[in-house]
Amino acid sequence: MPFLSFMLYVFVTSFTPGPNNIMAMLFANKSGLKKTIRFCLGVSAGFFVIMLLSSYFNLLLKNSIPKIENFMTVLGSIYMLYLAVKIISSKSTESDVNGKKHNNFLTGMLLQFINPKGILYGITVISTFILPYHTSNASLLLFSLGLASVGFMSTFCWSLFGSMFQKFLSNYRSQFNIVMALLLVYSAVSILVH
Repeated sequence: MPFLSFMLYVFVTSFTPGPNNIMAMLFANKSGLKKTIRFCLGVSAGFFVIMLLSSYFNLLLKNSIPKIENFMTVLGSIYMLYLAVKIISSKSTESDVNGKKHNNFLTGMLLQFINPKGILYGITVISTFILPYHTSNASLLLFSLGLASVGFMSTFCWSLFGSMFQKFLSNYRSQFNIVMALLLVYSAVSILVH
């Protein structure tokens, strides 16, 4: 497994702005860190389920159609390049969320089933980095737990540094986006040439 590319992809896609991180940051700003931890745990639980479903969906595809592995690798790399373009071209995002009503475990968990970034991330990371090297039930379970833990860490960090991160992104958004996009491009290229 190209470990550096795997870690870069996981870091960039987990810690860059997305529905989970933005909502966690806004909830922490409105309700405080202690109340937002429930939301972060819900995100992690839902993300774990999405990772498991992605693992077995991809495994089914790989076992059913062995030639799909190259296609999935290319598709995963193209998706990473697409994300890089989206990150570079993204503008400032303001989200108007009712912090007290939706800042809970169930909302965090259910958000994962309608979060296209999370679902595509699961399909991409599993098919590109994990299944070519690991297919046992135990390894798929461990990777799903690990990825869910990273998901928790990212939403918790965005909660913890909510106001500071918001200021940083508004002041240095384009530089941050360029660095994150370049890391994604590196990951995509290294997968294709590996």
